[in-house]
Amino acid sequence: MRQPKTTMFFTKDHPKPHSIISKCLFFIFAFAFGVFSNPYLQSLPEFFQFSETSFNFSSPTLVPEPVSLLHNMSEEELLWRASFAPQIRHLPSTRVPKVAFLFLTRGDLPMAPFWDEFFKGHDGLYSVYVHPDPAYNGSIAKNSMFFGRRIPSQQARWGLIDMIQAERRLIANALLDSSNERFVLLSESCIPVYNFTTIYTYLINSNMSYVATFYDPSPAGLGRYNPAMAPQITAEQWHKASQWFEINRALAVKIVSDETYFPLFERFCLIRQKYPCISDEHYIPTFLIAISWMNNANRSVTYTDWTARKSHPASFGKDDVTLDLFDKIRYSANCTYNGIRTRVCSLFARKFLPDSLDLLMKLGPDLQIFAQTNGSIYH
Repeated sequence: MRQPKTTMFFTKDHPKPHSIISKCLFFIFAFAFGVFSNPYLQSLPEFFQFSETSFNFSSPTLVPEPVSLLHNMSEEELLWRASFAPQIRHLPSTRVPKVAFLFLTRGDLPMAPFWDEFFKGHDGLYSVYVHPDPAYNGSIAKNSMFFGRRIPSQQARWGLIDMIQAERRLIANALLDSSNERFVLLSESCIPVYNFTTIYTYLINSNMSYVATFYDPSPAGLGRYNPAMAPQITAEQWHKASQWFEINRALAVKIVSDETYFPLFERFCLIRQKYPCISDEHYIPTFLIAISWMNNANRSVTYTDWTARKSHPASFGKDDVTLDLFDKIRYSANCTYNGIRTRVCSLFARKFLPDSLDLLMKLGPDLQIFAQTNGSIYH
């Protein structure tokens, strides 16, 4: 019986393995040579260049965050990149959620030593971003948690739309780190009133964002509404809130992705009108109402003393800082947290003057704000 003919895979029409490997190696070498010799690719911004020091792998993030925050992206590119959101819920790798602390400042950070003690011992659980006035040229100690955390900034003037642009810029930069899950806006006069573990646990486990929205029919509220915003924004949707928000990642992405409502504020929320429109008091609360955002606790986690009923809140200097003051900040209110009534409502407080720092540093240990503990003190 004739034996079946054996198929020969390596003929002159089918190159042998060593020939295939040789051609592959040649192709890879040629491609690499082209990449590294191409002047266009060499001129790419530092943000896109790959090197051993380009990214920080110290924290288990899905998308590594650039070590330097001083990138050269345009505003449009920054918002575009920050608007990316994963659609698959299951994470392919370990992710430790972080709280992003967004500091919108004029210049110096007089409370930095207090914050440094607060952050100490909790690396990998928080991120810091600072948006100062672009003309600010002060320095920060190299051993401070604020060192190297300045982002590219632009002028942010009270009441004007560039204040909202600064807030969106801070959120967008923080969104570039995919481990940032919560985002809290703070000023240079803000301080924490609980220790890090308490605040971290409170925010990371919360199922709500914290924007204290309310409808104000007065000239200082509805009087600022411009009918030209309709039909996208109606008078009924026009709301007001404290500027100092705390939001989750889903809402942060919505805010930086907004191409419907923000342009209307740019055009029609003007400070030069009968009742000056203060954009930072209206944009985010009105946006939440307009998009029917349900996961909002409708309160703030930043304490502000308006009891004097003046145009600006009370400030606290060295003569005002006492244990009684902190008891008032911590326990004078009642609120709901994840459906449970609690007296822990304010996690931060403002406005603390620079001359209060020394006394705050002395009281910090007694108040357990500097406690490096694995347990929280709220119930």
